[in-house]
Amino acid sequence: MIGEAIRAKYRVTIGIECHVQLKTKTKLFSAIGNDAREAPPNTLVSHIDFGLPGSLPVLNKEAVHLAMRAAFALNSTPQLFSKFDRKHYFYPDLPMGYQITQYDEPIILGGSVDIRVGDEIKTIGITRAHLEADAGKSTHPVGKDYSLVDLNRAGTPLLEIVSEPDMHSAQEAKAYARELYLRMRYADVSDANLYYGNMRFDVNVSVSQTDTLGTRTETKNLNSFRAVEKAVEYEISRQIELLEKGEKIVQETRGWDDAKQRTLSQRSKENADDYRYMPDPDLPPVVLAKDYIEQVRAEMPELPDDYRQKFKAINSDEKVIEDIVANLENAQLVSRIVGKATAEDARRVAFWMMLNQPKDEEIAAETTIAASDEQLIALSQLVSAKKLSSTAAKEVLSELLKAGGDPEKIAAERNLLQVSDEDEIAKIVAQVLAENAKAAEDVKNGEMKAIGFLVGQVMKASKGQANPSLAQDLIKRQLGI
Repeated sequence: MIGEAIRAKYRVTIGIECHVQLKTKTKLFSAIGNDAREAPPNTLVSHIDFGLPGSLPVLNKEAVHLAMRAAFALNSTPQLFSKFDRKHYFYPDLPMGYQITQYDEPIILGGSVDIRVGDEIKTIGITRAHLEADAGKSTHPVGKDYSLVDLNRAGTPLLEIVSEPDMHSAQEAKAYARELYLRMRYADVSDANLYYGNMRFDVNVSVSQTDTLGTRTETKNLNSFRAVEKAVEYEISRQIELLEKGEKIVQETRGWDDAKQRTLSQRSKENADDYRYMPDPDLPPVVLAKDYIEQVRAEMPELPDDYRQKFKAINSDEKVIEDIVANLENAQLVSRIVGKATAEDARRVAFWMMLNQPKDEEIAAETTIAASDEQLIALSQLVSAKKLSSTAAKEVLSELLKAGGDPEKIAAERNLLQVSDEDEIAKIVAQVLAENAKAAEDVKNGEMKAIGFLVGQVMKASKGQANPSLAQDLIKRQLGI
């Protein structure tokens, strides 16, 4: 491990290229299904995807529409003019011998993303974002002397978002990847399910002891925020160790071994001129009308920052707000509660929703909630009125989320409603104090731990229905303390 003193001598520079799979029904240039998650190999293909001679691509209009939405989510504006190019390289999963992409005139130029690292807000610049068709997938069976190619993903519409080299730590890289994920999900550009590769990150890292950038490496196809953070940390340490030994950094493409938590060399890194870019003669330029751009701007939904601002009204700290924003469905629900009920109700519902969301925020699972907003508010108000304990409320919540219903009726059927009739509980308290004179005397003498025992006895005598807070107040009152 590199010591802090040695590490402090080096300036770390990080840039990230993110490939976002657009949520179109069909591929970028062919009328073939775009969801290859469970499809058998080579079943979602056409003559265009196979690169058969004479096949002509036809641009998917919805892919352009989604790219325009992404532009606004990145604090940018779609370009009036963009065009497609051919990026030439030879690999078995690229049957045409070139990838259709955008080179010098992409659909998005410029933009920015604000990230939070600790208490600091930092702006990360966006260089560009361009449309391109994905390649297929090669697999290499263990112990075999051959490889297999699946072209189901060939032609999948991607938006590649290229950041400025504005990040200088693994924590900043992770925060940027997470914020990009949230913006693409909230803008409804992509399903953003990292498990299925809807978003993949290529991380460029360099270290230098001067203001001149060092030789960079690119670690490709990272599909989790943790992997981004850990790959950056590993590359920083690896590169500094090499430089401290007097060795040179090789510009190369590397892969991430999640099991070993290390990067591995894959191939030398090409430069742009190695790809022999040329305009694609089969595709006309994309020319956007100004009124169409404004139409798309007007349809944009609320983005993460809009929700963050709104949730300040419920007086929650930044960490809680980020936990709410991490799940789009939860954020939308809490936002509606803010408009219908008290801040206390909104905070309580937010807490309940966070308890029931997937543990891994990187899986954008769609949450189905049977309960209406009004039923959740009613449940919260039962807790506020001390008719339900927080534990009992969670039991009722579980039923509400599955089937909906009247929360008070569900609580009554399960014998969960607390008794808040002061006279009735006072009788039980008097009986408990008479039967537990020693504990009562201990409480009177200042040993307040014993009061928990007495409250427990009251709860037992009332079959769990007494309001414990009221029971404790009555115990103190009857003991004269």
